[in-house]
Amino acid sequence: MTSRVGRLRAELEALPAAAFLVTTPVNVHYLTGLISSNAALLVTAEELLLFTDGRYVEAAGRLEGLTVVPVERSLSLELGSRLHQLTPGPVAFESSRMTVADHGRVARSGVVLTSVERAVERLREVKEPDELTAIRRSAALLTTAFERLTQEQVVGRTEVELARWLARTLTDELGAQGLAFEPIVASGPNTALPHHHAGDRVIAADELLLVDAGCVVDGYSSDCTRTFATGTLDDELRQMYDACQRVQAASVQRVRAGVLGCDLDREHREVLSDAGYEALHSLGHGVGLEVHEGPRLAKTVEDALRIGCVVTVEPGIYASGKGGVRIEDLVAVTADGAEILTLLPRNLAVLE
Repeated sequence: MTSRVGRLRAELEALPAAAFLVTTPVNVHYLTGLISSNAALLVTAEELLLFTDGRYVEAAGRLEGLTVVPVERSLSLELGSRLHQLTPGPVAFESSRMTVADHGRVARSGVVLTSVERAVERLREVKEPDELTAIRRSAALLTTAFERLTQEQVVGRTEVELARWLARTLTDELGAQGLAFEPIVASGPNTALPHHHAGDRVIAADELLLVDAGCVVDGYSSDCTRTFATGTLDDELRQMYDACQRVQAASVQRVRAGVLGCDLDREHREVLSDAGYEALHSLGHGVGLEVHEGPRLAKTVEDALRIGCVVTVEPGIYASGKGGVRIEDLVAVTADGAEILTLLPRNLAVLE
């Protein structure tokens, strides 16, 4: 964790601030190793002060290189009463994460607060070797679950039944620490809804079945989507699948260090448009401690991919009332281009 704090301190040197206040639980975890729901980290050039309540004091005390400051009340109230004693300021804070109410409480300290966005999140975008190992394990476990899905009888089961089967397979049978998100299982016309919630619809023959799932291993997430057929598809649905498959394969090939997220997204939109389809969502997003994090592959994001980034590549084609196709792989940016972590076939598989 020392190197992570060191990189944040290097960021701090370029800011008009004497300290950095980290209040987002996942960012506190990333920098210190403490998993909690109520902790804040004050990073100065000389000290690391970890504020937390009695539930986490013992665990925090086992961590090296920081001073634990027990609190009895809310973190923001405690910081508002103590911050001026700990640093002259200004103090950089996570403006995209801190609520207005908490900002007001912390500001009562009288210390000047400087707005900073995504400083820790940008550090998290580039995965360290042990992080990549955890993500590979998570992706491998998820791949196994999808492979087992292809052997299941799906026609006649409801979407929610299949979603529950997938969740049990990931956690109870394969040993995942948890789910990255509730599995998306959509059938028939429901596949046209990108974020459909599995319901009581019975999966029928000769239609599309879309499954989007992710799991957590050693704290790190994975994410993958496959669209299946449950028999014979009509020409329109088959053409949608073929187009999505081509776009996804081409997009994966374009992933490499130095490419801008907005360029990857723009290129996939252009290819979809040439094929007669419109993109309803961006091409992908980063995955790590959170299943949705930076870097994003979206038209508004001008950040370049770096070696060690892990992103999804997930174009989708959707026809309201008819059906939809999404094919998603998890990809790590390497010195040579991209490493696909979810090693599943992209060809249309037929499930019975």
